[in-house]
Amino acid sequence: MFYVYKSSKPHTKMPKSVIVAYALWALGGPLGLHHIYLERDSHALLWMVTLGGFGLGWVREFLRIPSYVAEANRDYQPQALPPLSPIRFVAQVCVGIYFGAVALLGLNTVSFFYVVVLPLSVGAGVQLVSTVGQQTSDVKKTLTTCLITSTILYGSTFSLVPISVAASVTATQNRRYKSARAKQDLVPRLYRLGLVWLALSAPVGYSIFHNTTATLYYLSDCLSALLEMFWFIPWLRNVLEYILLLPYRILCTLTGGGYYDETWRKVLEILLREYTEKERDALKILLLEEEATLDDITQRYRELAKTWHPDHNPSKEAEPMFVKIHDAYQLLLRHHRPNRFK
Repeated sequence: MFYVYKSSKPHTKMPKSVIVAYALWALGGPLGLHHIYLERDSHALLWMVTLGGFGLGWVREFLRIPSYVAEANRDYQPQALPPLSPIRFVAQVCVGIYFGAVALLGLNTVSFFYVVVLPLSVGAGVQLVSTVGQQTSDVKKTLTTCLITSTILYGSTFSLVPISVAASVTATQNRRYKSARAKQDLVPRLYRLGLVWLALSAPVGYSIFHNTTATLYYLSDCLSALLEMFWFIPWLRNVLEYILLLPYRILCTLTGGGYYDETWRKVLEILLREYTEKERDALKILLLEEEATLDDITQRYRELAKTWHPDHNPSKEAEPMFVKIHDAYQLLLRHHRPNRFK
């Protein structure tokens, strides 16, 4: 007969290693592997949906890992109120704006978007940052603030910033330490992380697969506008262009470079060949169809500009119509801008 000996001593967890944490940080830091190892699941989820805090948070953690390991190894003893952290506040605002921007790209056709979807998306980003580490916040008050602020600023293009700031202020005012919980196994933790990651990543997937043209065009215009701000400093503009297009260049290199580089560029140009809603309106102003070439657009612009120029047309409608024609032409010129992805 066999007897099983059961120790009367309580089970003690294995202490976390700084070396292991650094190794996981180096191998899969932007995906939060080291945070999973240190049982910082909220932090891991944040890194998974922002790729390491847009890269900046991942680099900053090179100096923070020893304190994370020490925190994981000592007994959890929550105090009355967590200290105020400006870095956490800024991160809450940035991630809230990021979540809202993703929702704007992928879910803006959903009913009651500005009343429900947008504020909840921003609130989810703010709340996720507020739960990093041993802290948390009152999720009901944070989401309520988002809903109220979004209702006040209904439909505003710049509503993301005030909604995120208001939610971050509320989350900061209601910060507190998490209640002590029993340690859980790795598999259930990974299962929950996977489900939440899929839920938070759904708008991104929807945006990529159903709004590819609009998304690429929007990103391309954002990059172009950013670079044009530094036209007076050519060397700085070139440096920024190199950095911003580095992911694209890396992708081309990984897929073979050279021939594939041209292939990717052609694919992007084909995807962006479709007109956006504003560009379709511009074509209507110039009395053109979508099949019109750049030469057709230029020729029609010159004809209409000559007809509606205030120096040649004394009517009251001439000046505003001339401005509309000029703006429409400039918008279509940007669409046909050559060497857009070089």
